Amino acid sequence: MTNSKHQIEADKIRKQFSEGDAKRDAEQKTPDDVMRFDNILYGDDKEFQKWQLLDVYRPKGAEKSSVLAKLPVIVIVHGGAWVYGDKDVYQFYGMSLARRGFAVVNYSYRLAPEKKFPASMQDTEKVFRWIVDNAEQYGFDTQNVFAVGDSAGAHLLALYASAVTNAEYAKNFPFIGKKNLTLRGIALNCGKYKMDGEQEKELQTELLVEILMPKGGTSDELHLIDATAHVAANFPPSFVMTCRGDFLVRQAPLITNALKTAGVPYEYRCYGTDEKALWHVFHCDMRLPEADICNNEECDFFKKLMK
Repeated sequence: MTNSKHQIEADKIRKQFSEGDAKRDAEQKTPDDVMRFDNILYGDDKEFQKWQLLDVYRPKGAEKSSVLAKLPVIVIVHGGAWVYGDKDVYQFYGMSLARRGFAVVNYSYRLAPEKKFPASMQDTEKVFRWIVDNAEQYGFDTQNVFAVGDSAGAHLLALYASAVTNAEYAKNFPFIGKKNLTLRGIALNCGKYKMDGEQEKELQTELLVEILMPKGGTSDELHLIDATAHVAANFPPSFVMTCRGDFLVRQAPLITNALKTAGVPYEYRCYGTDEKALWHVFHCDMRLPEADICNNEECDFFKKLMK
């Protein structure tokens, strides 16, 4: 049974975040040059099937007669403090990436407190397996797969990237296996990577970890979900982004230091200035010129990694 205090807090965050996202996307619509395939079931949790759905977005004009041409893939791992968010909140951001020449897979995953960690990791693995199984139908180039994640999604993506590249860490997640797929690179945007230490006043980390983890955030659990602790040499090349005005700006050096120590290639960007500060996950606001610049640079980073 869900802890009532946890459910109240999650519902409060969901209401607050959804109001902001609805305002951000109020004037947005599907671009004429994007084709979309919506509400595809990828999971088998009967109770939470609405959280195991994905969309696919592709640029129009990439077809070969009735066959979809193979395109490099970007998987979107949404944020939301581990308790909020779904694919619909990321649809316009996702379609903007598709317009840059990618097949984009935008998925929802099971959230806390209703489903504790590692449910989100299990769903992420299911999505990558779904990509392999459906590559021909949707025109996925499975040898050039990339992923982007922001905030809590950057944390989840970093953990998943470690699980598929660090054999010792992977022992914690026996549901993750080998796939005919190459994760060429990732982008970690405005992420929260380490759960202990200095607490950002805007993010109630201790309470959120208590909501997220089965045992409430024991020392072993904190180590398990420390995204800086499991980066190995084979971790995918990474684009790490934050901005002036991001309340998690101090988290970015924690992950870049881990990448540097492991010898992982990475690029780092901090957008905005002290005079013109931005805000947390600004890159999802399609009205912003700075979002356009950031997303162009991330996609260019991916294109340089393609083989």
